[in-house]
Amino acid sequence: MGIELVIFIAAILFGIFIYWRESNGNGAYRFLNKIVNSKELQMHPDNPKGFVFKQSLLPRIVFVVSLMLIAALIIEFLTPIAVFSSYNGISAFSSFAVGTLLGTYIASFVIKSSEVIEEQSESLEDKFDDVVEKGKDFIEDLRTKEPKVVEEAKKEIETQPEVEKPSARERLKDKGLM
Repeated sequence: MGIELVIFIAAILFGIFIYWRESNGNGAYRFLNKIVNSKELQMHPDNPKGFVFKQSLLPRIVFVVSLMLIAALIIEFLTPIAVFSSYNGISAFSSFAVGTLLGTYIASFVIKSSEVIEEQSESLEDKFDDVVEKGKDFIEDLRTKEPKVVEEAKKEIETQPEVEKPSARERLKDKGLM
């Protein structure tokens, strides 16, 4: 279980790396697109789509699993490690494929959220400045209105007729305690 966890975390980092590289440039995808498709079907020069960058779930799964299969076959034939003939090898293979796929989605989330934050940063600064100005206006209003409110409260207290309150002795007598 320990080695699978290490493989899974390494696969997540590998998926993040793949997605980040394709977000910076998709030369390999363009090259493959030129080889496979005719001139009319080739992608436009301004299209940023790659093997995993801006792809939906199924093409992304196909690319990641096929990449892992090719890597596993190379490991199987060039090294003494048996990837497909043991449970541990198949488990490591599937763990690496799922981790890589998860890493691509984590990287997608981080890149998209950073783009949104960059777009909203200017409007957030403006909103913050507006809030600060409104707060200053509110504090200024409180400073100018406070003496008026205090004076009105004093006048209300002075104009109220005083009601004579019974003394403590009389209240105790009324309750029958004395």
